[in-house]
Amino acid sequence: MTPPLIEARGLVKRYGTMDALRGASLRLHPGEILAVSGPSGSGKSTLLHCLSGIVRPDEGEVLYGDERLDQAGETRRTTLRRTDFGIVFQFGQLVGELTALDNVALPLLLAGTSRAAAHAGAREWLERFGVAGHAALRPGELSGGQAQRVALARAMVTGPRAVFADEPTGALDSLAGEQVMTALVHAAREAGTAVLLVTHDAQVAAYADREATVRDGAVEGEPAQVLR
Repeated sequence: MTPPLIEARGLVKRYGTMDALRGASLRLHPGEILAVSGPSGSGKSTLLHCLSGIVRPDEGEVLYGDERLDQAGETRRTTLRRTDFGIVFQFGQLVGELTALDNVALPLLLAGTSRAAAHAGAREWLERFGVAGHAALRPGELSGGQAQRVALARAMVTGPRAVFADEPTGALDSLAGEQVMTALVHAAREAGTAVLLVTHDAQVAAYADREATVRDGAVEGEPAQVLR
């Protein structure tokens, strides 16, 4: 098997007196779709946040290739989330004042891409996710499923190596959720993008190549460890 794209080793993350992660370890390989499941409060979202550089663990290591992501500063981690990583949350978190087109173009614009080129790239991804006809609409004018597909287009527009999706269908009905997952898997396969998918829904997890279960802050089947 190819070396992991991203690897967590013995992650510990505390919020006050609560240990959200207790020695969690996990590997995400290039092009793999990995579902991370577990009961509410098990630590699966915290694990995603550590792997994507949103937060730094209190102990343990996060390796992105040969780079220690857990030791990287905020500027470096923010840059990676704008270039190498795509992030999708349960409610999309689109910018309400911007159109769907500008929401998708935003990561490219922040990276210094010209407005014309950013809009061209955004239109292409809106088309791929079947929402090109809604490019001029703002998030409040979109259905939940449409807004989530716009969020997926925004996550993919930079050509990321990995997409982190935290309960991407949790706010959708079953039909919209199926449409969103089908679109995400198809786009990721086509681009060779790895996907780490946090979900509590077995039907959503079934789209993945592999499933890992988080319980009590550790990943089942992986040795819990605390690195000192």
